[in-house]
Amino acid sequence: MKIVYWSGTGNTEMMANLIASGIEENGKTAEVISVESANPDIFDNEEIVILGCPSMGDEVLEEGEFEPFLESIADKVKNKKVALFGSYGWGDGQWMRDWQDRITGYGAVLIDDGLIVNNDPDDTTSEECKEFGRKISK
Repeated sequence: MKIVYWSGTGNTEMMANLIASGIEENGKTAEVISVESANPDIFDNEEIVILGCPSMGDEVLEEGEFEPFLESIADKVKNKKVALFGSYGWGDGQWMRDWQDRITGYGAVLIDDGLIVNNDPDDTTSEECKEFGRKISK
């Protein structure tokens, strides 16, 4: 499985690595890839798409690298299972709800509600990230 993420402060990157750890606990392989190293074909042979991006500004996705990548895969996620995650420092998670609506609008099937963590993962939320990975890889 491939996990593509964007991280500004490292919190979403930590989440990506913890999710990968949970996937690997189920005996599957997980590759964590920063969005700047990902191309639009990265999920072509995957049945599950895992994307991570923090809340930015007024609860939106990062616009410089992540938004263009998301647009580039919009027609490639139809009928695929998608898991979303990210960190936030303010607000109530509206960016995640908007992102879920957008992904399902592309025709994707959400595996779960998006996983959001306030700031960096602590002991409790680190375990939630691993459990999210275990759930995805079942």
